[in-house]
Amino acid sequence: MFYRKIEKNGDELSILGYGCMRYPRKNGAIDYKRTEKQIMTAIENGVNYFDTAYLYPGSEKNLGEILKNNNCRDKVKIADKMPGPIAKTREKMDEIFEKQLDRLQTDYIDYYMIHSLMQFKDWETLKENGILDFIDEEKKKGRIINFGFSFHGNLHHFKRIIDDYDWEFCMIQYNYIDENYQAGTEGLEYAASKNIGVIVMEPLRGGMLVDKLPEKAQKIMNNFEIKRSPAEWAFRWVWNHPAVKVVLSGMNEEQHIKDNIRVASETQANSLTIEEKEMLEKVKTEFKKKIKVNCTNCAYCMPCPQGVDIPICFSSYNDKSMFGGFKPQVMYVQSTEDKSAAYKCTECGVCEKKCPQEIPIIDELKNVSKSMDHWYYRVLGKVIKFIMYR
Repeated sequence: MFYRKIEKNGDELSILGYGCMRYPRKNGAIDYKRTEKQIMTAIENGVNYFDTAYLYPGSEKNLGEILKNNNCRDKVKIADKMPGPIAKTREKMDEIFEKQLDRLQTDYIDYYMIHSLMQFKDWETLKENGILDFIDEEKKKGRIINFGFSFHGNLHHFKRIIDDYDWEFCMIQYNYIDENYQAGTEGLEYAASKNIGVIVMEPLRGGMLVDKLPEKAQKIMNNFEIKRSPAEWAFRWVWNHPAVKVVLSGMNEEQHIKDNIRVASETQANSLTIEEKEMLEKVKTEFKKKIKVNCTNCAYCMPCPQGVDIPICFSSYNDKSMFGGFKPQVMYVQSTEDKSAAYKCTECGVCEKKCPQEIPIIDELKNVSKSMDHWYYRVLGKVIKFIMYR
């Protein structure tokens, strides 16, 4: 297992992190014995970073029990998350954190972050609610060691959040399709330039880079002289970037754990050859043939006078075209929450004057709205948010 150092604290973290969102299940419940065996296999093979969250049902509790029962809390770094939308008061933050410590059966959390920031105003709201006092106090007590955030917004908001606090780490979505999506490569390098450790989620795009490869893309991989699975190629591409410290994998199959440990024990930064990079560029090209709007997520069009989050609208629309399924639609309604949805556009034209790609933004937002803004999707988004944050 290879490790990479977090500059601000000197921690050596395994480049493969264990995502604890989807433990194996049996008869509708978490299969504790199988989960325990899987987690212990990972630890015994050098994985030392485990990512959980308050909103992952049963995740914290089962992780805490497994680490305690096997006397290995000191062998790992636990990453956990504060759910911003329900942390509306300082008292609520304290209540959530105490519950997390209790579930995890620990008296400290190594890497604590705000869960899923999307816009700078989300961070501003948390500051108004007392997040800075909460973090300062818990750091002094030694119950929070490092503070960061996970992110699902655009590059403009990412940079503003990065610049507003002395973060130890952050977590972004990143893979060979998403170089210009959300924080993207520019955001990755921007954070790294400030010695902020970058943890990567969604290296396989929720399995889409394995299960939904276009037929021509699959042929390109199959015909390449080096034979690797789509998952291995995706992991190797992310680990090729020195700024990436840890790549999370939601491992709940024994073979996946075995394969990922092997690849993480073979792959170093800057190890992909020119030929391998060229092959993956061809694969990416096949994906991009399905892109509807050639937006690079630069966010020069922002801010919109009406509050429309143009990059999020276009990226969700492109995802729906490339990958299909329901996830892009869910992400869209959760990200925009009506307030920044495409249908809010009044055709003022301010954005089009600033777009370096000369995208006909007004017309494309109309297309997004026709595809994504059905009333029942918006209702569903509110239902999902209520379930998650009640």
